[in-house]
Amino acid sequence: MKTSLRALNAVNFFMADVQGGLGQFLGIYLQARQWSPAEIGVVMTIGGLAGMLATAPLGALVDYTKAKRTLVIVASFAITLASLVILFVPGFITVAVTQAVSGIAGAAIGPALAGITLGLVGQKHYTHRVGRTQAFNHAGNVTAAVLAGGLGYAFGIGAVFAVLAAMAVASAISVAWIDPKRIDYRTARGLAEGAGNSKSAWSTLVTCAPLLVLAATLALFHLGNAAMLPLLGQSQAALGASNPSAFTGATIVIAQLTMVPMAILAARLAEARGYWIVFLLALLALPVRGALAAFLDGPFALGPVQVLDGVGAGLLSVAVPGLVARILNGTGHVNVGLGAVMTMQGVGASLSPSLGGLVAGKFGYAASFLALGGIAVIALALWIVARPITAEACRGEAVAR
Repeated sequence: MKTSLRALNAVNFFMADVQGGLGQFLGIYLQARQWSPAEIGVVMTIGGLAGMLATAPLGALVDYTKAKRTLVIVASFAITLASLVILFVPGFITVAVTQAVSGIAGAAIGPALAGITLGLVGQKHYTHRVGRTQAFNHAGNVTAAVLAGGLGYAFGIGAVFAVLAAMAVASAISVAWIDPKRIDYRTARGLAEGAGNSKSAWSTLVTCAPLLVLAATLALFHLGNAAMLPLLGQSQAALGASNPSAFTGATIVIAQLTMVPMAILAARLAEARGYWIVFLLALLALPVRGALAAFLDGPFALGPVQVLDGVGAGLLSVAVPGLVARILNGTGHVNVGLGAVMTMQGVGASLSPSLGGLVAGKFGYAASFLALGGIAVIALALWIVARPITAEACRGEAVAR
């Protein structure tokens, strides 16, 4: 078991760079080829929408199949190949198609790794283990960002593609070291020993009030959050104030370094006080982040804005899969439930670049940060008002049957 758990940590470390494809570097890569903020936002939205539509069905596939390790490997190489195509054929249609492929493949990785983790450690130890794996995930993002930013500064943005390919190979090797015999496939889908599925996945999801509140809150959060970092990088590139590859790498490093302790804190806080307070802290960070990004100029915005990004994203990286697993424990539909919640996250995240790009193009980058931060206030208000609905679930008791 120790070997499989160490391999799981390694998968999360290397997969951190792979799952998002080019991520924030795509914006500056396309901007260097004279793409407008609106055009960049559209292709990012296409990728997000494709992933959004695929996430719930892929979550159902993860619940059904025992080939979870294979699914992770195939998805990681699909993202890498799609990203490499952009390097050689950076046209609008090509980029749009490859972003759709990356979005779909990336949508499979989250539920698959969650299912593998739950199947290895069980419900009792899941929150603690997710805290550890997410810490490794964020550390992997830091490493990849440092490599991509440094190599991009020295050799150009094309070096980012090489880093992505190397991480994909390393993640595939790590997945192979996870012993499939150690995975309890009933536990991996949240099905108790000897139990059967009493309700269909669709019926379970649409009648579970805490899950619906969680999904709506996350959709609003990601609508406000997803475009902030790309726009921050684009605003610096537009000012010509710094090397765009190095600046984007630095923004990722600061955020991900913050996420490492935040992931560990989220697990401990959830076990000690429940999930509600974890979500509250994460949601509070985003409106402040938007305001600082709007009013702080140049590189001075980098530190505080990205620290707050690390606070919010680091807490949620543990709290979301942990809370979904608790809500749907015993139903046999944990991974499709996680896929459904990630779909709603994708709705917000996929629309965010288009919204932020349009506002930035018409009113400037500062206005776009304020608009995105205002959406985060709505997410915070919803979470507070809906506390009576989520209180029992946030204490860690299974509420869906």
